[in-house]
This record gives sequence, structure tokens and C-alpha cells, in this order.
Amino acid sequence: MRLNDKKNGAFIVPTGIGASIGGYAGDAGSYARKFAKYTNLIVNPNVVNAGGFSAITDTMLYTEGYTLDSFMKGEISLIPSDNNKIGIIYDKAIPQDVLNVHINTQNAVKTVYGIDIAEFDITDNEVGVEFYMTDNNISVGKVNNIETIGKSTERLIKKGCNAIAIVCLFEDAEEDNPDYSNGEGADPVGGVEAIISHYVSKHYKIPCAHSPAFRDYTIYPDIVNPKSASEYITPTFLPCILLGLSQAPHISEDLSKGLTVDDLDFVLMPYNSLGSTPVFEADKRNIPVYAIKENKTVLKVTQDKLINMKNIIEISSYDDALSEILKS
Repeated sequence: MRLNDKKNGAFIVPTGIGASIGGYAGDAGSYARKFAKYTNLIVNPNVVNAGGFSAITDTMLYTEGYTLDSFMKGEISLIPSDNNKIGIIYDKAIPQDVLNVHINTQNAVKTVYGIDIAEFDITDNEVGVEFYMTDNNISVGKVNNIETIGKSTERLIKKGCNAIAIVCLFEDAEEDNPDYSNGEGADPVGGVEAIISHYVSKHYKIPCAHSPAFRDYTIYPDIVNPKSASEYITPTFLPCILLGLSQAPHISEDLSKGLTVDDLDFVLMPYNSLGSTPVFEADKRNIPVYAIKENKTVLKVTQDKLINMKNIIEISSYDDALSEILKS
């Protein structure tokens, strides 16, 4: 399927691995927006989410990681949508004052942008999120009661919602990575956020994204690195996921509808994070994978570590990749 006369690509920055571009708070957004001027661009939330802001544009397809993997495997297609009916799940553990801040936020986003935020649901039980950084600075964690999110998802789907925002209580993340505000290291909450969104995507085949809630919602008064700044000027990160989910593509197992992996013309990945499903599946299908040298992570999976991979193109920058794509 061709959505228009533009090429179709995927701009991917995995979460929780300290990407120098896209590992913070919307800092890959300006790069992705350049591509989206000329192409239809699948983006994972990590690329465009920026707290109270979003880098999403009309030519981007906001697609969570598990769904993106399924798409690349040829299991599903993506059907563009521009006015989803969003349901929001709130963790029962969120204190009332913090919940009120989030409800005011969802109402503000709905009023300003006209997004269809239809319902919210509070989980029956506390979700129980735990997260930490590994010795090699990768964000990981676990969810003790993830099934309670599933029950809320089912209730919202029955009410007609076709996209799900999830807000779980996280304890303060600064002690897990004090350098994050300085533009160093990985997002401490990114790994466990992926667990939550993967669960909903896998079991319910519905667009979803997660935003953490913290007990302390005061605004941080010190100057931080610009790459992290958008998360330090807002008490809640909910706006960015609502803006993304409002136009997230629907998921279909009918490959005769929508966009399939066979329609993809290119994939963009950080230089040394090539050991993932999108890369392997793209290579099998002769889809060029551009490994962007200006974007590095804490991982060490480069082209030379992969055997018989014929379609990886190492290139210095996103700008150079865009030039090559538009010429081909």
C-alpha cells in the first residue's frame, strides 16, 4: 500500500539504552521531523515523546515497540488513523493530588487540541512498578501486577476506546541515574515502560503508550541539559503520549489492508544498537537499514558483529541518510 507518492520508512530509537540522540526527552524529534517532511515515517514513542510537548506530525505513524516488531515480522499491518478514541488507565497507587494533576492535564489536552479522550479507568489493584539501572547503564525493571492493567484495558475497549494511554506510579527516578538531567546515561524508567506497553499491545492488539506519574510534581528549578529539559518543566508527561496516540495507526491482522512491511523503503537505527527484530527482519527483506554513526548507545552491536547482514549501510549522520534516501 502506498499512502501517497512518498517513501515509507521507520525511524527507531530503542528506549532505555542511552542513545545519544533520542535517549532523553524528545531530542530525536527534530531529526525525525526532517524525514517526515518527505516520507511517511513510522516512529516509536521514544523518538517523539517530550513530556508536555510532542514532535509528532501528520505524516508520522506512532507505533509502540511490540507492535513495531510484529509489523516488521509481517504479522500485522498498520492502518492510518487521525482521530482515535483514547482511554486512559490510571494506577490505583497514584495519590489523589497527583491524579488530579493528571486529570487536569488530560482535560487541557482535550480542550486545546480537540483530541477524543473518551474515558479513564482506575485499576482495581496497585500495579507495582519497580525499576533500576544495570551495571552497564541499561534501564530495566518489572511489574508486579500487570494483569490489573489488562482488566482496565478490557473495560475501556468495551466502552469503545481504540487507543490506550497508561499512567503508573513510579518512585522518584533521579537516584537511579543522577546524570540524566545532564544529558548522560539512559532514561531510568524507559525499560519498564516498554514492559507495560508491550503487554497491552501483545494481548489486545491496540495502540498504547505509557507515561509515568511521580509523587513529587513540583517543577525542577535548576538548569538542565537541553536534551532532557522538556521533562523538567512539567509535572506530568501525559500530553506527549495523548498527542501521539490520537493518530496512532490501528493494528490489523488482515495484511490486505493498510501498510505492511513489504511497503517499507528504509529503516533508521542508532549505529551500535543493531541486534533487534526490526534490523533482522529488514535485512531478510532487503530493506536498507541505515546505521547512524552520530547516534550511539551503551550497546555494542555494530555491523561487524553481525554475520551475513547484507543490507546495513553505515552512514555518518541523519542528514546524510536523508539525502541518500531521497536520491535513491
